[in-house]
Amino acid sequence: MCRTGLKKIVSKSLTAVFLITVAALCFQHRVSHAQSGSAWQKAIHPHSWNFPRDHGAHREYRTEWWYFTGNLSDTAGARFGYQLTFFRFGIRKSASTNDNPWHLRDLFMGHVAITEEADNRFRFAELISREGPGLAGARSDRMEVWLLNWSATMENSVISLKAEDGPLQLDLVLTPRKSLVFHGNKGLSMKGEDTGQASFYTSFTDCATEGTIRIETNGPAIPVRGKSWFDHEFGSNQLSLDQEGWDWFSLHLSDGSDVMLYRLRKKGGLTEPVSSGTFINPDGSSQHLSLNDFSLVVLDHWESPRSGASYPSKWRILIPSRGVDLLVTPLIANQELITEASTGVVYWEGAVTGDGYSGDRKITAEGYIELTGYAGSLGGLF
Repeated sequence: MCRTGLKKIVSKSLTAVFLITVAALCFQHRVSHAQSGSAWQKAIHPHSWNFPRDHGAHREYRTEWWYFTGNLSDTAGARFGYQLTFFRFGIRKSASTNDNPWHLRDLFMGHVAITEEADNRFRFAELISREGPGLAGARSDRMEVWLLNWSATMENSVISLKAEDGPLQLDLVLTPRKSLVFHGNKGLSMKGEDTGQASFYTSFTDCATEGTIRIETNGPAIPVRGKSWFDHEFGSNQLSLDQEGWDWFSLHLSDGSDVMLYRLRKKGGLTEPVSSGTFINPDGSSQHLSLNDFSLVVLDHWESPRSGASYPSKWRILIPSRGVDLLVTPLIANQELITEASTGVVYWEGAVTGDGYSGDRKITAEGYIELTGYAGSLGGLF
């Protein structure tokens, strides 16, 4: 049966039971994997990249995600943010030798969110599924990821995103305007000092974006345009037990530059020394930033009324070698995702805006920030 037909016959009641079952399986695997994770290939040496193949799945590694975020405006100038993420979580490294289409090798999970500045509104949805007979999957020869009626595909360097859940709908086309960025050492991005505690990490940091979004049940499709950022990351055993979470920044500067920064937080308020970033120039060339090359100063916090977590909510970002000095704040305060029916992780991920200086020039900024581990440690889960 075709993938479209399967989507139409899955009822909401069966889906709810199914989500609970696979969420439990995912949790059980997380617990057991801490004791038996040696079977998965680790990110140790720089990868031999080959595209479009490496935009696809890498099943020899335990975790992988295709991450899209963007800052959009409608025809009247109203501002929105969006996130669409596909996670692949390996349950078994090798497929079964039988032909059972329900064999469980990978779980696929997804998050979609839309931020609306004008009404101070944030909505998100989540999905989880085993591969099953066409329910979810990812090709290994190019980017084609699907999760029920959500998908991300790349054809001739153009990326198409589709997702629909209740009132939320995305139908966007992304066209990269800069070359692919390889973070860290030729794409090998360190997450700790242990052997294999790393991921392979690439990005299209500047994607012209157009299409439609919907934020109301039976509401109109809103034409939007803007700029998106795409991250693809895969690895095994990236976080150690003493690492609580991370603060991740993707920023577009008005001078044409882009910035990726991440700070891995260890227990006791310490920062993982291998935390780093990348500065992407307007021409697409890039330079690695070590932890000593930037600073992230937290100036305020926001406390979630749902989870009780206290998240940073205002930052001063300094990159002295580039003369960058920015003040960055969320587009709206509450952009927290409580994903009890998929990854089980509570985190803040949202659209941000900022202004400041690059050298002696005034600049503005927009982008996305992700904050994890503030509502419970993620150590050992990824």
